[in-house]
Order: sequence, then structure tokens, then C-alpha cells
Amino acid sequence: MPLTPFHLSVPVTDLPNARKFYGELLGCAEGRSADMRIDFNFFGHHLVAHVEPVDASHKTTDIDSFGVITPCRHFGVVVDQSDWDQLADRLRKAKVNFHTEPQTVFPGQVKEQSIMLIHDGCGNIVEFKASPKYGLFQKEK
Repeated sequence: MPLTPFHLSVPVTDLPNARKFYGELLGCAEGRSADMRIDFNFFGHHLVAHVEPVDASHKTTDIDSFGVITPCRHFGVVVDQSDWDQLADRLRKAKVNFHTEPQTVFPGQVKEQSIMLIHDGCGNIVEFKASPKYGLFQKEK
């Protein structure tokens, strides 16, 4: 089955911060917008930022098997390792608020991956992931 773009609507605290983070920092092209929402091209996917400050928070977390506290509700994108490396450098230089610093987890295992999670400044956490050796959908043996 060919990979098709997904559509995701997320609550944000305000549109100026959403525009700054997704549009300026991440370079996501802005599409349609209205008083209470903005559409972004999020790495080829349709992301809609809706102003809903009460919903834009994270209260539940899990501790992953590699010891990182990961919010239950987050979203992200999988990119090539070279794109992930470049993005990590750009985000470090911009001094973003990392929830999880850029790192490689499970080195040498089938589930090896590079991850980073960042706060978008609007109440959401965004994950960027690369799976350099094995691919995301490989099963462990």
C-alpha cells in the first residue's frame, strides 16, 4: 500500500506561537487559515493547529524502556537520518525547549532509532524520529 498523507488536528494555545514554531522554525508551509486555526504542510502531511488552550496540555506520561519520560499524547514524523541530524543541529542552535534531547536509543538492536521530542510552545510535544538501520516496522526476533 502506498504511503499517503495523514491529517491531524491539534489544540494550540495561540496562533502566533504556532505560526512561529511550525512555520518559521520547522519551515512548514502555511496553507488555509481562519481566526482560530492554521493549516500547515507538516513534512507532507496535513496538520491543523486549532486554538483550544484548555486542551493544549499534557498530563499523562509513560517511562519508556530506555528511561525517557514520554508523554502519552504526542505526534511526530519519521525522517531520513541525514535530515534528522540536520534538524537536530538546527533545533539545538535555536535553543528549543527539548522534552527529550536528541539521542540514539537501543543501539545495535532491531529497534535502534534516533529520537528527539520538543515542546512547540503551544502545549504540544512533537517527536522527530529516524530509524537508520532496520526500519520502523521490523519485528524483533
